[in-house]
Amino acid sequence: MLRLARAPNIAIAALWVDALQQAGYSACVQRYFLGSMAGELPSDPCQPEVWLTNDEEQAGARALLDALQNMPQLGAGPKKKRAVQGPLSRFRRAVRPAGPTPPPCRHSCRAS
Repeated sequence: MLRLARAPNIAIAALWVDALQQAGYSACVQRYFLGSMAGELPSDPCQPEVWLTNDEEQAGARALLDALQNMPQLGAGPKKKRAVQGPLSRFRRAVRPAGPTPPPCRHSCRAS
């Protein structure tokens, strides 16, 4: 058996192992339930690990695991500003006058 990677949590480890198994590699999760001991033991030995049963599958499995770990994230590019269109924005357009905005009020009732 060969350890491929240490996962940050059990959910990520399960996803990695499932992807490896779907690709035909014989992978499994070790230290599945040891995360509950993280307060009693150091945290590094308690993290789940992804292991391969067959050492010959190492190159392909590492390549797939690296691809999984370095996938581009959706929405990671530059943010585009856009107006949120909802019921309130439609209401504001309906009651807002079409001309220029009026000057601010000069009465003493408003604190400046």
